[in-house]
Parts: sequence; structure tokens; C-alpha cells
Amino acid sequence: MSITMRVNEKEQELIKEFAGLYGLNVSEYIRKIVMERIEDEFDLKAYEEAMAEFVQNPKTYSLQEVIARYGK
Repeated sequence: MSITMRVNEKEQELIKEFAGLYGLNVSEYIRKIVMERIEDEFDLKAYEEAMAEFVQNPKTYSLQEVIARYGK
């Protein structure tokens, strides 16, 4: 799959230089950044759902209770 993105010359150079700092080409760098952002969004959604559940039922468990229930 190929995706095209339009940027001006200054943005292109900035992206290229920044990718180089990580030893990546532009395509690899943009892929990495996009995938990290998607993961962050999934993590935020999971947190929001867990927090909403906790607000409705603020029961907590000790480490010993978790180990007893789910094992090591």
C-alpha cells in the first residue's frame, strides 16, 4: 500500500532530518509515528473505559488477591 502526503519544502527537509536522527528513512519514520499514535489512542480508550468502570464500582484488589485469583 502506498500513501501520498503533501508537504512544503521546509516541512520535507525537517521530516527528513528528524527521521535521520533515528536512523530511519522518511517512510519508516512516518510509519513508526503513525503506529505509535494509533497505539496511544487505543491505550487512552482502554483507560477511559476502565476508569468509567472503576467509578461505577470502586472495588480494588491487593496484589495477593490478584495472584490468588489469576496465578503468577
